[in-house]
Order: sequence, then C-alpha cells, then structure tokens
Amino acid sequence: MKIGIVGLPNVGKSTMFNAITNAGAECANYPFCTIEPNVGVVPVPDERLDKLAEMYHPEKVTHAVIEFVDIAGLVKGASKGEGLGNKFLSHIREVDSIVEVVRCFEDPNIVHVDGSIDPIRDIETINLELIFADLETVEKRIDRAKKMVKADKKYQAEVDVFEKIKETLESGTSARTISFTDEEKEMVKDAFLLTMKPILYIANVSEQDISNIAQNENVKKVEEYAKKEGATVIPLCVKIEEELSSLEPEEKKEMLEMLGLEESGLDKVIKASYDLLGLMSFLTAGEPEVRAWTIKKGTKAPQAAGKIHSDIERGFIRAEIMSYDDLIREGSPNAVKEKGLLRSEGKDYVMQEGDIVLFRFNV
Repeated sequence: MKIGIVGLPNVGKSTMFNAITNAGAECANYPFCTIEPNVGVVPVPDERLDKLAEMYHPEKVTHAVIEFVDIAGLVKGASKGEGLGNKFLSHIREVDSIVEVVRCFEDPNIVHVDGSIDPIRDIETINLELIFADLETVEKRIDRAKKMVKADKKYQAEVDVFEKIKETLESGTSARTISFTDEEKEMVKDAFLLTMKPILYIANVSEQDISNIAQNENVKKVEEYAKKEGATVIPLCVKIEEELSSLEPEEKKEMLEMLGLEESGLDKVIKASYDLLGLMSFLTAGEPEVRAWTIKKGTKAPQAAGKIHSDIERGFIRAEIMSYDDLIREGSPNAVKEKGLLRSEGKDYVMQEGDIVLFRFNV
C-alpha cells in the first residue's frame, strides 16, 4: 500500500518524508526540488509487539510496514501541465491515499510560492487541481456511457452516477464526500478518481507553536476545512520531527517529555495513515518470531492465513485465537487457555484488530 505525501513547494513535505523514513531525500528552499518521487518503506509503530517480545523472547520481531512516496510540489495550473503538473498527477494516480502537508507557520527565511501564508488557499490550490483532472476523466466517462446507452439501457445507471460526481466536482467539492451505494462503488472503481482517494492533512507548525497548538489560528482553519470532508488533521512541527527521528530511543523519549508530548507526531501520522487505508494487523507470536501481519479490515480467517502462506489458506482447518488484551491481562498463553479464552474459529470468522492467531491447516 502506497501513501503519497503532497503539498505546495516549501511547505515541509520533503523534510517530513526525511523524518518519516530517515531516507535523506534532497531538501532545499526552492520549488520542484523533488522531481522524481522519493520512496520509503516505514514500520508501523506497534507497542504490542514489544510486550509480546518480552513474553516470548523471539529470535526476531517484525512490524507491519507501509510505503510513503514524496511527490513533487504542485502549483496552480498543474491539471493543464503547469510546473510539473502532469508528473505530479500521474504519481498521485499510483498511490492509495494522500497525506497533504499544509504550512501553518510564518518564516521570512523560507519563501512561500504564493508570497504569503494562507493554509486554506494552499489546500484549495491542490484540491482544485485534482478536481479539474477528475472532471476531465468524468466527462469522458459520461460521453462513453451515453453512447453505450443507445445499445444497452443498463448503462444509464453509469451515466447517472458520473453525472452526480460531475455536479459535486463542479461545486468545488471532492468526490470522496459523496455517499455511494455498493453498486455505484463498483461502477466508479475503475475510473481511479484522484479526489476519491482518502486524505489526511498535516498542519506544519513552528517550533514555538508546538506546545500551544490549540492557539494556532491556521491550524483551526485547517481543522474546520477537513471536518467538511470527514478528514483527519494532525498538527506537528516537521523540523522537530526531523530532529526526533535522528535520536536514539532514550534520547527521543527525553525530548518528547521535555516537549510535553506522549508520542511523536510522525508516529501519529504513520498510525493514522495505516488506518486511512482501511488496514489492520493480526499478530503471530512464538520463539522464532513475533510479527504483525497487514490485512484489510473485514478480512476472513482463511484469507488472513494466506498472507502468511498460500498453502495455509488452501489447507485451512481453523484459527486458534486469543485476544492481545486477554493475554496481557492473564499474563501467559496457558492462563488464557485455563480461563477458556482461547477460541477456535472457522472459515467465516472476520479477523479483529489485535487477534493473536495460530492457524491449523492440512496440505
């Protein structure tokens, strides 16, 4: 699963990517520093794995991962090919969801591409370019479906749903705000609309603002805007996050305590991004390995088993499951069994967040 980090030039996008991945992407105070997207694979923070490692003493611990893509900064006119518009839009098409970095701080030493700080203008600059690109796609689909209606009336439903999308886009609103039926979702799935992708906003504040984010008027504006889309906003100081990412765990803990923070902003971003993609983890635990496995929410037990190996899915018999919370409360796997909390689940069982699983199978 890929998450695209987007934003106008000089909003802290590549600095955030560096902090997330420690990948050392080039970062400079001029537009289009990022031309080809930088890619980084990042472990999803999961405190449960540390607890399980203390209990099982495994040879290795493996976190779930997601992929972040640092995409070139965008300017007005991107949908018409301005700046690196065509590349920007093609790179967004390739990701599963979007993290949009919005500048909410003043700094005379860092130029803003539009000359002043206005987070809503910046968000709308990007969102409108994505809307314009989607309008082009939608109009083509409507024209095609109208031609098909002449031969087969069933295509009228496709005309109707894309007309509904067009009306929403023309009002300046993203397609992700529309409520679709399951049938309509199937119709629009292969259109790969940019404004259908789930989005998370990062409000980048100054070092001085980090301890008093609630008073930042720019952050408030971003939160109000995001609420209309049902989107999440995570305020953080990208500069501080970059510094935190270079520290050893103990030093990082000390700095977070000094700043009055429970966890880094980037840990929040990574966890929220995982959730944004509709993903969850089930866990396996033993002496060889403690591991988090990534699946889509709603996945059934045999398909989850297939994430480990296709033979396990093919020969699936049952899943023996204990809840992580039960294990921590009772203190050991044996205690969980003695209390009758170890469950045996069949093929129709829908996996839950934090299930610790042993799959029984026969090949």
